[in-house]
Amino acid sequence: MPAIVSEIMSSRVLGLSPSASLAEARTLMQRHHIRHLPIIENDKLIGLISQRDILAAQESSLEQGLNGEFLQQHQLSEIMITGVTTVSPHAGVREAALYLQKHKYGCLPVVDKGKLVGIVTDSDFIGVAIHLLEVLDNQLNEQDDELDLSELDDWQTEADSTGYRDDSPNG
Repeated sequence: MPAIVSEIMSSRVLGLSPSASLAEARTLMQRHHIRHLPIIENDKLIGLISQRDILAAQESSLEQGLNGEFLQQHQLSEIMITGVTTVSPHAGVREAALYLQKHKYGCLPVVDKGKLVGIVTDSDFIGVAIHLLEVLDNQLNEQDDELDLSELDDWQTEADSTGYRDDSPNG
């Protein structure tokens, strides 16, 4: 059975309301080491903001000479992305990864029956890739061990057929 999104998603999702300030979003992202924040209103996902969105807004404010005031004075609703693509918790991991790659998204909010239940990010897929590489490495190591044992069996068969095995240079 293929892996599904609910098996790799983060189910503890932090979000903010659209009236929260850009400064609040930046602080929350820094404190929790996250790059994406769902914007939630009445328990519904209405938008998404990324660390990149905040940095772009901050850069724009610096060009205008507003410095730190801009982040305090502006709400997430002003720069959030709306019409966010979401994924079901029952969707296949492979399909979700392909979608992220194709559209160059950093995350997909996971929605079930209209409710935000998680988020799956590019970091989650890197975790899956690391796990798969470890499994592959273990399988390759087991095959190497089996090859070593078969060489020993060949050596033993050869020794048994002659009654002895003399590997000395004079033998």
